[in-house]
Amino acid sequence: MKPHFRQSAVLIHRWLGLTMAGFLLLAGLTGAILAWNEELDHWLNPELFFTPPAAAGTRPLDPLQLRQTVAAAFPDAVAAMVPLEQQAGRSMIFWLSGLPKSDGTLSEPANNQVFVDPYSGRIQGARKWGDISQGSKNLIPFIYRLHYSLALGDLATTIFGIIALLWTADCFAGAWLTFPAPQRKAGKPVPADVQQTRKSWLQRWAVSWKIRRGGGSYKLVFDWHRAASLWLWAMLLVLAWSSVSFNLPSVYKPVMATLFTTQTEPDEAAPGRASQLPPRLDWEAARSRGRELMTRLAASKGFAILEEDDLFYDSRTGLYGFSSRSSLDVSHRWGSTVVYFDGDTGRDQGAWLPTGRASGDTIHSWLVSLHMAAIGGLPYKVFIMLLGLVVASLSVTGVAVWWKKRQGRKKAAHNAMERKAGERGKEQAASRQESAAQP
Repeated sequence: MKPHFRQSAVLIHRWLGLTMAGFLLLAGLTGAILAWNEELDHWLNPELFFTPPAAAGTRPLDPLQLRQTVAAAFPDAVAAMVPLEQQAGRSMIFWLSGLPKSDGTLSEPANNQVFVDPYSGRIQGARKWGDISQGSKNLIPFIYRLHYSLALGDLATTIFGIIALLWTADCFAGAWLTFPAPQRKAGKPVPADVQQTRKSWLQRWAVSWKIRRGGGSYKLVFDWHRAASLWLWAMLLVLAWSSVSFNLPSVYKPVMATLFTTQTEPDEAAPGRASQLPPRLDWEAARSRGRELMTRLAASKGFAILEEDDLFYDSRTGLYGFSSRSSLDVSHRWGSTVVYFDGDTGRDQGAWLPTGRASGDTIHSWLVSLHMAAIGGLPYKVFIMLLGLVVASLSVTGVAVWWKKRQGRKKAAHNAMERKAGERGKEQAASRQESAAQP
């Protein structure tokens, strides 16, 4: 490792770290909270999420019937997605989108998340997800928005994506700096006692993984910053690169498509639908067609369907999508095995599989599930919470190390200036003495 290259890596790590520090501090702290996103939201808003049946053995209503109830209650919006999974004692959650406007954009509904009693069809509540002005029922969604965009909209989301991209690069720069500096070049004379005590590269690198004791507060802070980053390096990279996928897909997708095989999602490749009329297939027929295509796909690809997830319609492309959680899914919280079909004819338009078909998409499924604590149950949630706190601490300790070194550089520069001033003073005094001694 050449000295000038190492100096460049130091500068890159320093300035990337300072640029990212505030963002990652916030992302780490909010991420630690969001490891318990669902649990906290349910605890704060039980009236939205829980619905005990009126009597034992009461069966929930059909989700498509509940969709009709929601559509009637919210005429200013479109219920273009129907949740198909039903859990005993839990409300059904419908997401709404706006109505098409004359300029081709969508209106903004007053609320976009609706909670429905699955046994009676009663609307339990609604909220505009993340709008803190609606009070505590939006506290956790608001923290979620803070986590990825400071709750400031699309521009801030992009800025966070750029920060995530810098974080990804800094993962490699920081790891490089933990490697030990090169020893004296071969060919130069080395004392015999030094040769006997010289350590191998791995022995010298092992120091970077440890926290020294009794070395003072600065060494403790420095060692924590370095050692914690090394021990958790792989997961920090997972968080960084998955954040790019969420916030900066315009960079993430081309990179992954270049490095790995990826699938083209049928809804992205489909041409736009000219007609604004409803699809010829109604929701009942669409569910039947989706089940048929999913069953056929499972038989041909050799996977098991674990449970139905949702049915949705995209008016822009005219395609229905039917998703299930299958044995190909990594997450235990959602299903991302999807079949697509034409909303007018029911013609099969392809599928998207979370694992097994394309390496890039398999990696993506794991990245998303790891980032969002959607695997591993309670132990992994605890780990992600602690990891968020570590990310926050690395931001603080990184700034502390920089400040300490900056103060040291300023002190060294000040001392150097004083030495030079002293030397000049001595030279001037000697010159005066010499002049005075001359006749």
